[in-house]
Amino acid sequence: MEKKSLDTMEKNAIIVGAGLVGSLWAVYLSKAGYKVTIYERRRDIRKAEISAGKSINLALSERGWKALKKVGVEKEIEEIAIPMTGRIMHDVEGNETYQPYGKEGQAIFSVSRAGINAKMMDIAETAGNAQIHYNKKCIDVDLEAGIVYLEDAVTGERTSDKADVIFGADGAFSAVRYNGMQKLDRFNYSQNYIADGYRELLLPANEDGSYKLDKNALHIWPRGRFMLIALANEDGSFTCTLFMPFEGENSFEKLTSDEAVINFFKTTFPDFYEMHPDLIGSWQSHPLSSLAIIRCYPWTSGKVALMGDAAHATVPFYGQGMNAGFEDCTVMGDLMEKHNENWTEIFEAYQNLRKPDGDAVQDLSVHNYYVMRDYVADPKFLLQKKIEKRFSELYPDVWIPLYSQVSFTSIRYSEALAAGKKQDNIMKEVMDRPDIEEMWDSKEVEESILAALQ
Repeated sequence: MEKKSLDTMEKNAIIVGAGLVGSLWAVYLSKAGYKVTIYERRRDIRKAEISAGKSINLALSERGWKALKKVGVEKEIEEIAIPMTGRIMHDVEGNETYQPYGKEGQAIFSVSRAGINAKMMDIAETAGNAQIHYNKKCIDVDLEAGIVYLEDAVTGERTSDKADVIFGADGAFSAVRYNGMQKLDRFNYSQNYIADGYRELLLPANEDGSYKLDKNALHIWPRGRFMLIALANEDGSFTCTLFMPFEGENSFEKLTSDEAVINFFKTTFPDFYEMHPDLIGSWQSHPLSSLAIIRCYPWTSGKVALMGDAAHATVPFYGQGMNAGFEDCTVMGDLMEKHNENWTEIFEAYQNLRKPDGDAVQDLSVHNYYVMRDYVADPKFLLQKKIEKRFSELYPDVWIPLYSQVSFTSIRYSEALAAGKKQDNIMKEVMDRPDIEEMWDSKEVEESILAALQ
């Protein structure tokens, strides 16, 4: 490893949160010559037994890979990532429909949250030379002086630490944001829970270790107002998640007994019920959880900046939460180079650039819930996707489907959202044609889309 000069060694950074974004950002800072200290509220998860199904699996796509590649740590993550080339929809009769995500060879990648978090901590320590301190709860932040105040969760001892810059990468319910930013005058903050919650189920591997479903697809059982999804794990199992309303006709409030759960799955997801050897055991071992969108501004003040979920927590339906957080690292890293580590300029440019994209990824995530839940089983929706796919293959420079913009490019989320709205309006008119089912691949339809784009 190259020797660092004395003035380089004197640059210090503190990161609160040893999660995915904090761990990756430590590598960026270290490569820029910073001595990095990370304070983590939890104990070291690598010392606990990690099993799949503890939390919604994550989907790693282009933006995330780009951030990992920029600091040369993608190989370690490739080892635990399972490619998914498309969705497989399961109807009530057990019939399957496949819908590719993008072009031939394009895929998003399933990773277990605990698995990638453990890997990222390793990377922070090795590639980032970071020192991680566990059981350290952030209880206060001096934004202007760059001081973080901590309490040891085990001993109760209180300490403080000071650095040139501090980053709050401590998740949706960020202590840095709560104890520092939210005390500021004119700090905008909103926390909105969607009406639906989720419960996880672990579908184990077959006795010989093989998968019960195609591992290279995201499986969806769309049922209108609710849905079940499944993503593969490395050990042959699938992390499955039931998303549905807390209250109402088909809701979690109706599933209060083992009998009710069994009857619900038997009638609603019969193929899944047949393949699960211990539905009730799995149901009881995972809690019912809620989903929130958190918006705030500003994201920076004094010597402190928020990154990842601390700045823009979203719901998981576009698989972009981790990717958006990793992209924060790419953007902040580029700005560090552009502004020659003038943190006042970096922070101002960072929040101006990223705030519209943070809002956009949240809007996209909610929209994609309706797509997955309501539309993917709709023949008209599937025809629309077919038309879009054909058109984008004929005119790749003028039409990139919204899903591809979000998952397979680095086009800004805010720009992708605006382009997606325009495309949607065009496709509404196309799909309103009474003869669309016969004419969908005609020159006439093709030219009508081209004309609308002018």
